[in-house]
Amino acid sequence: MLLYGYFRSSAAYRVRIALNLKGLDYDNRFIHLQKNDQLSADYAAINPQKLVPALVDGGHVLTQSLAILEYLDETHPQPALLPADPLGRARVRAIAQAIACDIHPINNLRILRYLVKDLGVSEEKKDAWYRHWVETGLQAVESLLTTNPGTGRFCHGDDPGLADICLVPQIANARRFKCDLSACPTVERIGAECDKVPAFAAAAPGRQPDAE
Repeated sequence: MLLYGYFRSSAAYRVRIALNLKGLDYDNRFIHLQKNDQLSADYAAINPQKLVPALVDGGHVLTQSLAILEYLDETHPQPALLPADPLGRARVRAIAQAIACDIHPINNLRILRYLVKDLGVSEEKKDAWYRHWVETGLQAVESLLTTNPGTGRFCHGDDPGLADICLVPQIANARRFKCDLSACPTVERIGAECDKVPAFAAAAPGRQPDAE
């Protein structure tokens, strides 16, 4: 497998965690988002969205991190990233999508760049935008976790899965931008549990070969 990613990309971070949990070997191709590598014609031929990650497996290119995660779970079932029961699977997907679909998209690099370069938003206001949506979003995730008995050591039960894979990169981003997570003790507890799992630790941005 070949993974196109960037050390700070939340979406690429998710895929690294999943590959590690599954014990799958892969090679890296680094796409430096700050230097606009993603806008090159060569990379656009791989992923027309000009986003990371992209995963190449057996000559097939897969994009969108959640789709890649489910592909890996279907092709390499153990350890499972989703529960066996339909209600559990729906719950885990809901938590994952609350992060990957509602928090992350309005705070990723291209949005922040547009705010500053095209709309003239100051760095201070841009950071305030970031913190507002991350804090609001993670508080909603906190409620999803605390109001359901399915929450265990991890987001769902006592084994890490799809929801945790999405949660950990978002926590890392929250810490990087100095978000206030005091209203999210369960989120922080689960993040700390994930930090103890080697597959999560090895996927951390600071441990990647392209880290700066």
